[in-house]
Amino acid sequence: MKYKTRFILYIVLLVIVLFIMYMIRTQILVPSYTPRDIPEIKQDTLRIVTDYTPINYYISDDTISGFDYELSQLIAKRSGLHVKVYPEVSLSKSIEGLEKNRYDIIGRPIPVTTDSKENFLFTDPILLNKQVLVQRKAEYNNGKDPIRNQLDLAQKHLNIISDAPTRLRIMNLAHEIGDTIYVNEENTYGDEQLIIMVAKGEIDFAVCDETIAREMSKHYPEIDFSTDISFTQFRSWALRLTSPLLLDSLNIWLKDIKKSPEFQKLKTKYYKKKR
Repeated sequence: MKYKTRFILYIVLLVIVLFIMYMIRTQILVPSYTPRDIPEIKQDTLRIVTDYTPINYYISDDTISGFDYELSQLIAKRSGLHVKVYPEVSLSKSIEGLEKNRYDIIGRPIPVTTDSKENFLFTDPILLNKQVLVQRKAEYNNGKDPIRNQLDLAQKHLNIISDAPTRLRIMNLAHEIGDTIYVNEENTYGDEQLIIMVAKGEIDFAVCDETIAREMSKHYPEIDFSTDISFTQFRSWALRLTSPLLLDSLNIWLKDIKKSPEFQKLKTKYYKKKR
């Protein structure tokens, strides 16, 4: 009888210990961040992070400009919320900030793909865009013609920003051409810096957002961006998976804004195509 009682006691204690260990492990592995969705944001500030480029966020003579910055101001006007925009070159740090509730929205080019949808909520499409190969023109590359056929990317080293969904596209492209394409991920720099490195001859190839490449070509005539890497994709803003109410509100605001003359002027200002 005593043996049976002890056995039951040991089992109960073992269950309690295992439960405590599980709770401790859960607390360590899963950081407890206060939920942030539209109710919390309305009492505070809508925080949007974007990348520091001439297209998205740029400071000149004490004036801030850029498509995503100015779109954020239209969101503030339409929603009545206090909106603050943070420039961040690193996509990895932008994603980390979103996950840790420092930011509520990533307002920078992130292609909407099946893979990226597993990690983020995306707004309805704001614009269309694509990824392009940035390389030097022949006259700035010892007479060597730019690559035009994707088959010629075999064994080449392509530079991208870290955590970019572009990596998956390049992997698929390598499979399509039946050869290896090497990918170098840059943890510190953004698209703008990679383009400058190509122009200066520090690297040969980068894969970047077309609109950023087009804007940078005005300042760096050395670069060519006429070779597509991806098909045309939707360009949307990214949110946490735990912010469905913010997503619904944001889609309503964007739907109204996209019908406005201000938005059409904004598109013309930053996305008028020039090659």
